[in-house]
Amino acid sequence: QVQLVESGGGLVQAGGSLRLSCAASGRIASIGAVGWYRQAPGKQRELVATIFKLGNTNYADSVKGRFTISRDNAKNTVYLQMNSLKPEDTAVYYCNDFTTGSWGQGTQVTVSS
Repeated sequence: QVQLVESGGGLVQAGGSLRLSCAASGRIASIGAVGWYRQAPGKQRELVATIFKLGNTNYADSVKGRFTISRDNAKNTVYLQMNSLKPEDTAVYYCNDFTTGSWGQGTQVTVSS
């Protein structure tokens, strides 16, 4: 079992930045690729960024150039640096370990215009 805990969300003005963290505990040796998802009210959950075990990354077009996903394997943590935030980035952000299917509880990001 792997447990994931997200943190770092909050309220920020448009154009601002936030850094989300996804801390893993438990059977962390099994963690491979990790994705950051978000879900806005009334919308489906969408994948915004993925980082694979060797560090290569993928991004949704909507966040490319603004968000950066990274991982610190020594700290068992995956980060999502979010810059130039827009009101449409407002959502609950979740991390997911692709290998085990574990999800965190989510962290709210609200961007005001």
